[in-house]
Amino acid sequence: MTALPATASALLDQYATHLAEPVPASENEPWAAQSLAEGAAGIALLHTEIASRYGGAWRAAHRWITAAASGTVSAADQTGLFLGAPAVGFLLTTVPPAYQHLYAAARATLHQHITDLAHRRVDAALARIDRRDLPTFSEYDLFYGLTGIGAYLLRTDPEGPALERVLHYLVALTRPLAPAGRGLPGWWVHHDPARGESPYFPGGHGNFGAAHGITGPLLLLAQALRRGITISGHRDAMFTICAHLDAWCQHSDSGPWWPEHIAHHDLDRGRPHHHAPARPSWCYGTTGIARAGQLAGIALRSPSLQKFYEDALYRALTDPAQLAQVTDSGLCHGWAGIYQTAHRAAADTLDPRLRTLPERLGDALTTHAEPGDPPPPGLLNGAAGTALALTTITSQQTPTTGWDSCLLIN
Repeated sequence: MTALPATASALLDQYATHLAEPVPASENEPWAAQSLAEGAAGIALLHTEIASRYGGAWRAAHRWITAAASGTVSAADQTGLFLGAPAVGFLLTTVPPAYQHLYAAARATLHQHITDLAHRRVDAALARIDRRDLPTFSEYDLFYGLTGIGAYLLRTDPEGPALERVLHYLVALTRPLAPAGRGLPGWWVHHDPARGESPYFPGGHGNFGAAHGITGPLLLLAQALRRGITISGHRDAMFTICAHLDAWCQHSDSGPWWPEHIAHHDLDRGRPHHHAPARPSWCYGTTGIARAGQLAGIALRSPSLQKFYEDALYRALTDPAQLAQVTDSGLCHGWAGIYQTAHRAAADTLDPRLRTLPERLGDALTTHAEPGDPPPPGLLNGAAGTALALTTITSQQTPTTGWDSCLLIN
């Protein structure tokens, strides 16, 4: 074993030990265990990957799965991929074949609830579009919206009517709205980036990120098309999103970059209020956007589109000024998400330079992943997400469970 995988393996052992035993859910927050972002559902992904990858005992994974599903699992309209029934359902898709029989009944029940949820959510979203009202993040985004529910359905029922309806909704989302007689992108939300009201974002904003912005729908549309799943208007919707990204792409000596979001006054003057690229994270930065563009190029069979985004990814992830803004090892906006996305992108690349990124980014991740004070345990910003990226470094292979499809990067 070379130095990098050996270092990652030692760190992984420490993280796995730190996350060995579930903590009982708080009586005040019984829903927290069902959180893919911070709760037992997300941490269980680490243990399913470890057991599947290394063939160890299933006991730890089972304890965490049990912790995630121990209470009443919610399928309320506010749930999504990262909370409630879709989160637990996604977790059960990562169980290795040898243990799937233990959860078959639960998985079938959850799937029915999630499918029903998808139809209800699409009905509500299409009714909102008919009213020509502006949406919220939670209607369409990856974490709690229909993009995330679609990511689950793409894994479990890709030919089913629920995913087809989600895709039809995303196509509709790309058509402009005209509230108060003024056209806006269909995904323009009525709130600010923190889901509140702000004088800096009067009338809402347009978001570019993979987590909450239009890049998430592009990821799902591209992943579906790449698998041969397509609906009327599918390609046109992808071209619409790519044209929007192209219109707001900024160029600097370090390569193309995109703003995290734009406000009404940005539309008026035709340029963003950001003056330089922010951190190149999966959630909001060039890393997530470029992976979406790369996948769009692959799905649309456009080598020029693919190569443009691959160049943007390479230049962002070799720019010292951008990398200096990355300060944590987490999955959402830290080194783990950057590494995992680059690993997936390198496997699909036409640009040979991308194949050099995983090793150098793996070095950065292991350097920042040294656990001093115990990190928070969760998937998105905590130890579980960092440890899952370490399993990729250790094995030098893609995940066996497909856990990173919750980020829509594979």
